[in-house]
Amino acid sequence: MKTLLVILDGLNYQVAYETMGYLHGECAQGHGCLYSLECELPSLSRPLYECILTGIPPVKSGVVHNDVVRQSYHRSVFHYARAAGLTTAAAAYHWVSELYNRAPFDAIRDRHTIEPDAAIQYGHFYHADHYPDSHVFEDAECLRQRYDPDFLLIHPMNIDDAGHRFGLSSAQYRNAARMADGLLSRYLPAWLAQGYQVLVTSDHGMNDDRSHGGILPEERQVPLFVFGHAFSLGAAEPQQTQLCGTVCHLLEVEHDRPLCRELLR
Repeated sequence: MKTLLVILDGLNYQVAYETMGYLHGECAQGHGCLYSLECELPSLSRPLYECILTGIPPVKSGVVHNDVVRQSYHRSVFHYARAAGLTTAAAAYHWVSELYNRAPFDAIRDRHTIEPDAAIQYGHFYHADHYPDSHVFEDAECLRQRYDPDFLLIHPMNIDDAGHRFGLSSAQYRNAARMADGLLSRYLPAWLAQGYQVLVTSDHGMNDDRSHGGILPEERQVPLFVFGHAFSLGAAEPQQTQLCGTVCHLLEVEHDRPLCRELLR
């Protein structure tokens, strides 16, 4: 089944719960469900991209801080999908390109990727935290319509950027979450109508010190919205390390990663 994974960088669970009215509306109609999960440690971006996409926690992956600039040592969703002959794409921050395609990132060479033999075959990778979320979704939809990927990663950064500039309790941070909810309302109905399975989650949360990385609940509790006919929409306690295996199961590809069976029909 074609699957889209949306990682809304830096989105705290409580803020997602309180601000994302469109996603809640879809859930109220029986199209999806919201779960809470606890991110792995340290609660930093690059380590948790690796965790989400490979199922390996940071202390085991070796990607334990944001300045680990190298390719991953582990197989990711992209690799499992490619091994099964599926098509992959990503509209994401450039660290994703470094983890799974090529490191270090060279914007001229790597920003727009068309490489049929790469783990991420088709990509639009940005390298400015304030790159507009609207543009990321447009980049992703361009990739989806042009290349029809079986697995598409969409990874906007503006919520995290607002949190670092203004903090968890700020209007700017909360409004960035509302903006992402509004952007999803433009695209999710068509994705669901076309039979996509969609997961919307985050890597980590945010604190009032305008940072993250530790064990505070506001830094570790993140949302997981799921939409699509493959999901049970019932009680489940998903773990961040289970997302890779769960996505691979949705894609119907062979893998050796843990998954959350309670999420699935």
